[in-house]
Amino acid sequence: MINSSDQKVADFLNDIRLFSEEKSAILQRCRSLIFAIHPKIRERMMYGGIMFSLNEDVAGIFAHENHVSMEFGHGYLMNDPDKILQGSGKFRRHIKFSTIEQIEQKRLQFFLQQLG
Repeated sequence: MINSSDQKVADFLNDIRLFSEEKSAILQRCRSLIFAIHPKIRERMMYGGIMFSLNEDVAGIFAHENHVSMEFGHGYLMNDPDKILQGSGKFRRHIKFSTIEQIEQKRLQFFLQQLG
């Protein structure tokens, strides 16, 4: 588990852990991947989830009732040969995770490597 230096993020992660171990595990695994790939990324609470920034906001992770969603602000520009990304808006695309195994199945690391 990666601790956050942002108290609001830490509180959010703790609240999710108390509510759902599965969602907590998904959130923590996603955070571990993003920090491993982008060690200088910053995180903060915004829009009810965790926003990740490099020079600008690049992604966000949100816990919903039945899934966790990783959203990419410029997802429409991402290479997505297997059509994993969802969404039809002008810019943003997302991936939904209901289980921790889906993080690998839906190739989150591949998309995180495209950030920045």
